[in-house]
Amino acid sequence: MSTFNRSKSINQRTLGVGTPRTASFGSPRVKLASVSQWFRWLFVIGALFPFSIAIAGGYFYLLPSLTQAFQGFGTSKFNDSMDECNLFDGNWVSDERYPLYNASECPFAEQGFNCLGNGRRDEDYLRWRWKPKRCDIPRFNVHEILERLRNKRVVFVGDSMSRTQWESLICLLMTGVEDKNSVYEVNNHNITKRIRFLSVRFNSFNFTVEFFRSVFLVQHVWMPRHVPRRVRSTLKLDKLDDISNQWVNSDILIFNTGHWWVPEKLFETGCYFQVANTVRLGMSIPVAFRIALDTWASWVEKMIDTNRTHVFFRSYEPSHWSEQSRRLCNVTNLPISEVGGKNGSVFSDTILEVVKNLTVPTTVLHVTSMSAFRSDAHVGKWNGNPSIPDCSHWCLPGVPDMWNEILLSYLLSQS
Repeated sequence: MSTFNRSKSINQRTLGVGTPRTASFGSPRVKLASVSQWFRWLFVIGALFPFSIAIAGGYFYLLPSLTQAFQGFGTSKFNDSMDECNLFDGNWVSDERYPLYNASECPFAEQGFNCLGNGRRDEDYLRWRWKPKRCDIPRFNVHEILERLRNKRVVFVGDSMSRTQWESLICLLMTGVEDKNSVYEVNNHNITKRIRFLSVRFNSFNFTVEFFRSVFLVQHVWMPRHVPRRVRSTLKLDKLDDISNQWVNSDILIFNTGHWWVPEKLFETGCYFQVANTVRLGMSIPVAFRIALDTWASWVEKMIDTNRTHVFFRSYEPSHWSEQSRRLCNVTNLPISEVGGKNGSVFSDTILEVVKNLTVPTTVLHVTSMSAFRSDAHVGKWNGNPSIPDCSHWCLPGVPDMWNEILLSYLLSQS
């Protein structure tokens, strides 16, 4: 303030403020005073000029940094690295900041997935974070995510693995909600595998996280006419599930399928494939899966509003059964270092190929390889029924949380 006051005083004297109008400007004495004042004025300007330059330079230097800080630290760095970083090429690293929530405190985590609540004693499986080789996934910021999801509709479509990811996301988001009663299932349903539609509303933020059970994505019909006796039902590979009209008008739409495309879920139950009015008894599962995915792709092209909806497809994640009969389940204490053939899948390859040919922007959450390492993170015998082990589904908290962190990182980068 003293600098600016001093400048004001000098300006007043230079401009002759308070000087009698009768002063004779022709007087030599007045001329000498005027020259002296002008020299002092030039001196002040010369002193202030570098200071002004420094202030202006600092302003333009700091402005971008301040703008980035207000928009969210680290987001732009992540954006720049997205094109050159494969998020799914990396390793699991130990991180004591995990887990991000307690399943026993989340009313939307199924009891069957709450391994600690069902008696598991070792907790090492909870403290692993996925680290891509060439970049970092931004730390989960629940408050930023809640704001980004305000007034949105998030929809998961798929099998029980999709439901697990749905539960995981809700539990993650609830950690940032003060009034837990403001988060509720809109139809007062309990979370079970038999319900086809579940929707949890975050009332304070006016958004929903929904799950539609559609294990094949295409229509499953019972007892078609004029078919061999062994055919009890068919999958109409050229018809998307009859509830698909409820998936549109969503802001974030995440699909998955794969775990039901196995002989014991299909042929051994009398379910075969149908195209138009013809039942294809000899059609293989990989061929049928590709036709079903093409049907899904056509639906996406026709029904999705790209100005609103961001489409994801999560790839197939491997199980870790000790034998083909799925009776022996060996849950390890730590992630395994060698995944053998589990880091690939004909289903995942098909998903990548079909999505590549879509004109609608679609992101593949290619979790096959990263999940293959986590033989330690399955439900195993800690599912509430030790007589029926489970090396397909995942404990919560656990691997599905990391799928969601990657999903949310894509949304942040797009924003």
